[in-house]
Amino acid sequence: MTSILETVEVFFRYPGTSIEALRSLTLHIPEKKKTAICGHNGSGKSTLFLHAIGIHAPTSGNVLWKNTPLSYKRKELTQLRQQIGLVFQDPEQQLILNTPYEDVSYGLRNAGIPEPEIKLRTVKMLQSMRLEHLAHTPIHHLSLGQKKRVALAGVLVLEPELLLLDEPTAYLDRISEQQLLEELERIHSRGMTLAMATHDMNLAYAWADWMLIMNEGQCVMEGTPDEIFSRTDAITALGLDTPMLLDIWNALPESVRGDLRPPKNIEAFKQLFGSIF
Repeated sequence: MTSILETVEVFFRYPGTSIEALRSLTLHIPEKKKTAICGHNGSGKSTLFLHAIGIHAPTSGNVLWKNTPLSYKRKELTQLRQQIGLVFQDPEQQLILNTPYEDVSYGLRNAGIPEPEIKLRTVKMLQSMRLEHLAHTPIHHLSLGQKKRVALAGVLVLEPELLLLDEPTAYLDRISEQQLLEELERIHSRGMTLAMATHDMNLAYAWADWMLIMNEGQCVMEGTPDEIFSRTDAITALGLDTPMLLDIWNALPESVRGDLRPPKNIEAFKQLFGSIF
């Protein structure tokens, strides 16, 4: 697999702390894939994302974008942040203007895009994200799910090649989560590389093509979801859960499972269950 973003032996420590937030971190995010980055709070997931867009620079080691080490000069970082978009867990950290229209257009204006194109791209993005009816609604009147979609729209309108999402489904109800995941599937189908930091192992199992498991600032496991979750003892030793659907599948008699591949979501499970019984 071709990597779009890599870290090589990256160390980083926040000022005033004695513990390395990233410790000899080496990993790669494959191009055109959906990567889930999993681990407990403090494992380094968010710190990794902040390194990816150049907000933090390693104490030692390298972050590589398309095989080239990042430059931390202002001009290069501005360009990088148009190529790599980051959506924060809390949309309040990202939404700075009064309405969705103003907020989504803000990044384009900062990038020096001509006003007619700003209007065209902003309207198109709001329509694409099903936010056009909220375009001029005060941000503070929106639900959390709507705010997350506005934050996502503000990043996507810059047309990045890599989209980083920090716990995007946190605190969402089931309907809002499903709407967000549908948007991500649509985005990915157009060729964008996605990487999601998440605590939700059920989501990671169902959603990802590739998984990275982080612990204490290191990448300790990587592989496909099937490869990762076949190592039950290693997952359990890290204090992480195995997907509920996979637990149910493994509890079925071997005569029922046979050589079939475990289903990744409940709909696939229902279809397969119906065909078996």
